[in-house]
Amino acid sequence: MDTTANKTVVSRFDAMLNTGDLSDLDELCSPDMVNHTLLPSRPKGLEGTRQWLSTEGEKFRNLRWDDLTVVAEGDLVVQFGVRGGTWPGAPFRGFDVPAGPYTRDTAFMYRVVDGRIVERWGVNDHLAMLLQLGAIAAPVAAPAP
Repeated sequence: MDTTANKTVVSRFDAMLNTGDLSDLDELCSPDMVNHTLLPSRPKGLEGTRQWLSTEGEKFRNLRWDDLTVVAEGDLVVQFGVRGGTWPGAPFRGFDVPAGPYTRDTAFMYRVVDGRIVERWGVNDHLAMLLQLGAIAAPVAAPAP
């Protein structure tokens, strides 16, 4: 497939994340997809992604791109930008995180083969989110000597 078609697959997958409707998941992703963003305790293949989207993923259903750049070459597609949403108020990565709006830098990388996502990576600035929501305090600068 060409890069335009690969970008379309990723765009459709990205749009699906916010709906909760996973009916297109099998069309967009390979059954043996490797999702590098999941904990090792999740099931392998597409089932781990489906499980996460049906549980923890619900907390991220209201996300939007405030700024997005998409780059594609060969079978790789990269999304980078500022992604924002409203956290529902829940524990996150060992922190009790209160509800509220936030934005954070986010990058997702995909490998698309024969019109389906076969690999996915993600990098999110969770520290920015935790700071904005007041789950952790910003460090206090030391006084000048």
